[in-house]
Amino acid sequence: MYHGRSSGKGPSNPAQLYQQPPRLLIVQIALHSWADIRSNLCEALQNFFSLACSLMGPSRMSLFSLYVVQNQHECILPFVQVKGNFARLQACISELRMLQREGCFRPHGTSLQLAVQDGLQQFKQYSRHVTTGTSLSYTSLEITVLTSQPGKKVVRQLEEGLKDTDLIRVRRLQVVEITKGVLEYMDSGSPVEEPSSDESSILGTDIDLQTIDNDVVSMEIFFKAWLHYSGTDQEHIHLLLPSRCFSNISRAKDDSMCLKCDLQERLLSPSLLPGTADGSLRMDDPKGDFSTLYQMASQSSASCYKLRVIKALNSSGICESLTYGLPFILRPTSCWQLDWDELETNQQHFHALCHSLLKREWLLLAKGEPLSGGHSQREPTSTFYVIVPSRSPTLLVKAVATRELLLPSPFPLLPEDPPDDSLKIVESMLDSLELEPTYNPLQARSHLYSYLSSTFTKPQGRLHPSWESQALRKAGQLQTSRVRVTVAPLPMIPTPSRAPKMPAASKPSSEAFFWPSEWEEYLSGL
Repeated sequence: MYHGRSSGKGPSNPAQLYQQPPRLLIVQIALHSWADIRSNLCEALQNFFSLACSLMGPSRMSLFSLYVVQNQHECILPFVQVKGNFARLQACISELRMLQREGCFRPHGTSLQLAVQDGLQQFKQYSRHVTTGTSLSYTSLEITVLTSQPGKKVVRQLEEGLKDTDLIRVRRLQVVEITKGVLEYMDSGSPVEEPSSDESSILGTDIDLQTIDNDVVSMEIFFKAWLHYSGTDQEHIHLLLPSRCFSNISRAKDDSMCLKCDLQERLLSPSLLPGTADGSLRMDDPKGDFSTLYQMASQSSASCYKLRVIKALNSSGICESLTYGLPFILRPTSCWQLDWDELETNQQHFHALCHSLLKREWLLLAKGEPLSGGHSQREPTSTFYVIVPSRSPTLLVKAVATRELLLPSPFPLLPEDPPDDSLKIVESMLDSLELEPTYNPLQARSHLYSYLSSTFTKPQGRLHPSWESQALRKAGQLQTSRVRVTVAPLPMIPTPSRAPKMPAASKPSSEAFFWPSEWEEYLSGL
C-alpha cells in the first residue's frame, strides 16, 4: 500500500503544507445500531464541514467523497472540492440523516469491499481527467470506514476481500469502530486525542484500526485531524541545543545537538474564520497568524527552519503578556526519509529533553534562524520563542516579544492593604463563583458552528435527486434498493447475486464516464 512516499523533497509552499490528501468516507450502516449513531455522526460532519469550508487561506482539504453501505454500496456524494461546496456537502449530510426513516438492512458480505473498490476507481478516473496542474496534488487517496461492527472483524473482512485489489493509489486505509462508550474527557482539562495501544493498531495489510466514542465531540475531534498536515516527506523544524550540554551524544555539523521535529497546530487561528473577534479585524489577510513560525517552516523544501536554543529560563520566569501569536506544538519527526535507527534515537533524545525540563522546571529560550538564500544586503530580523515542556511527548512553542516590540508599561505596584469594605464586597462576590480546577475548552461553546453554517447560501434550484427518490419511496413508487452511477463501473468487481438490475446509464462504455467539465456541470445541478 502507498504510504505517501514521493520523489519530491517535501512541501515547497504553504498551500502544499496545509493541504490534505483526497478522502473517501465509507459509512457502514448496520441493523439496530444506526439509529443510535445517525444523529451524532451527522451533527459532527455538519460542524466539521462548516469549519473546513470557512477557513481562509490555502485549502486544507482537497477532494471528498461519501459512500454508504447497507444491503449494497452506494455513492451519495462523488468526489468534490471541499472549499466552496458547503451547500453540496450539507445536502449529502441531509440525505445521510434521512436514511433512518427508510429503514436499514443487513449489509451484503461483499458490499464493503465493493465500496472501497468503486471509490478507488472513481478517484482514479477523476484524477486522470482533471487538468494537469491540479492532478499533481491528487496522487493518493485516504479511505476511512466508519462502522459500529466489531473493528477487527471488519478489518479481516477487508483484508480478505481486497487481497487481489491494486491499492497502490491508497495512501491509508482506516477502519474506525464507533463504540457506545461515554465521553470520559468532557470533565477533564483536555481531550485524549491519541488512541491507546489497545484502541489503535496496525493489522494485516496495513489497515489501521481505531475506536471512537459515539458522541458528537469525539467524532468532531476525529474529523478535525483531517485539517492537520500529516505528510512525512520532510521534517519541519531543527531544534539546535548547545553541544556543551551533551557530552556523549552525536552532534550536527555545527557542533550542536540537532533534534528533528514536526510542527503541529494546537488550535485554529480565529483570524482565519468569519464572525470571530479576531477574524472581523483581519478578514483581508489570508495568512492569518501563520506569518511567523509555521509559515517560515514551509518556505523551503531544500532546508529546514532552525530554532537555536540560547538560554534556559525558570518556569515562572516569563510574563504571559510578553508572548504573542498562536502557539505551536513540536513533536519528534516521523519523516520516512530517515532510517529507523535515526528516528528512534531522535525520539529518545526528544523524550529525554522533555523529562529533563520538567524535572528542572525549566523553559527554553530559542532564536529562529532565517533561511539562507536571500539576495538582500540588509540583515534579516530575528524572532525569539519560548519552548515549554508538557507531560505529553511534545513541546509548546510560543513567540516572545523583543526590545523593539516592547511598549512602556509604567504600572505601580499593587497596594498591600485595600480598604476593608471593598475587600469584603469583592471576596463575597468571588465566593459565589464556581471554582474549576482547570479550563476545559470542550465545555465552552461560542455557537461558531451554527454561525458559519448560516453564512453559506442555501442550495437553489430543484431538489437533490435523492430527496425526490425519498418522496417516491414514501409513496411506494420506488424500490428501497437503488444504485447511483457516477463513474464507469469496475469490470473486475463481481455483482452481488441478488443485486437489482443496473440502469442503462451504468453499462460499461465510454458514455458512462463524465469528463471534467461535464462532471462539474452535472454536480452543479445537484
